[in-house]
Amino acid sequence: MTLSRIAPYLQATPLTAILAAFLVLPIATIVMVSFWDYDSIQIFPAFVFTNYEETISSPVTWNTYLNTLKYTVIVWAVTLVIGFWVAYYLAFHIRSATAQMVLFLVCTIPFLTSNIIRMISWIPFLGRNGLLNQTLMTMGVIDQPLEFLLFSDFAVVLAMVHLYTLFMVTPIFNTLMRIDRALIEAARDAGANAWQILTNVIIPLAKPGIAIGSIFVVTLVMGDFITVRFMSGGQSASVGLMMANQIALLQYPAAAANAVILLILVLLLVGGILRIVNIRREL
Repeated sequence: MTLSRIAPYLQATPLTAILAAFLVLPIATIVMVSFWDYDSIQIFPAFVFTNYEETISSPVTWNTYLNTLKYTVIVWAVTLVIGFWVAYYLAFHIRSATAQMVLFLVCTIPFLTSNIIRMISWIPFLGRNGLLNQTLMTMGVIDQPLEFLLFSDFAVVLAMVHLYTLFMVTPIFNTLMRIDRALIEAARDAGANAWQILTNVIIPLAKPGIAIGSIFVVTLVMGDFITVRFMSGGQSASVGLMMANQIALLQYPAAAANAVILLILVLLLVGGILRIVNIRREL
């Protein structure tokens, strides 16, 4: 075999080795461990379906997965609306490229700090004696503190939206910036109003960015556990939090089984998004 024929394989070898070491091997290990058995003190290498049977047959596990899907759908919808309009404003209402970049960087400033710090910062704001409740009571809007603001599903969704909105803004903004402005002018010259231009020109052309942002947000929310733990005050659960608790109890095979099921579920969701929007063809 000549050098010209093996050159592409040699060029792909480093990336293949990295993917094998840091992606394929860990996933294969998790799948293998998910079939092992365990008790309260040790793990037994075996090939049993007990972990999957207990996961699938448990109503608590089903409710946890449904709760995770609920968070995913709500956070995805809210981040999509916020992310699209922020990106739309930056792309079409800010004329100066310098101003666009400056405002975009302003959006990223909060992300220069730790996720945990940004998440915990909501606690003194939303607490029973927090800034929001005190302000509303001072203004006479409410007579007593609002209990649902903190340690609730509302707090979890709010924190997740705060953490993950930029992952929706960035790909949509990049896609909107690539839209040929001549298409918008042509639609306007043809008599289309602003709403028709938005729904028939801009949104269809923004589908790749929406799909990429959706994949980011869905995968991040599905695997999130620290936000649920802190912001729900232990009153809610997610699959990620359930796996973290199983790992803390040294129930590694059970956690591995849930990880495999969660991975399959995420891949199905991502596959559904890619079936709706062919990113490669659109780009």
